[in-house]
Amino acid sequence: MPPDKIDKEKLMSKRLSVGNLPHQMTREQLQTLFSEAGLVASARIITYLHNGQTCGFGFVEMKTQEESQKAIDMLNGRYLDGRSLVVKADRLQSKCSFSRRRNCR
Repeated sequence: MPPDKIDKEKLMSKRLSVGNLPHQMTREQLQTLFSEAGLVASARIITYLHNGQTCGFGFVEMKTQEESQKAIDMLNGRYLDGRSLVVKADRLQSKCSFSRRRNCR
């Protein structure tokens, strides 16, 4: 089946990217927030290597695709500590995700 004909639901990731997080948020708080939508498989907040401070975004993986969609519906745009959260399905990465690789087509 051609890639453009693949069922969109099958491509939907259970992994979500979460942007505009409050900088003082912890991984445990992120996991608790997303548990409102269902079972959380993992939660991770990205930090700067040089000082360990949070970057304001992270990733959450839900147990099922349905819970992932529910989390998007419930939490995208929700205000948290004066910030509007941006929650969306994380893009599926191809084997050649770096644009500088020359042999990827």
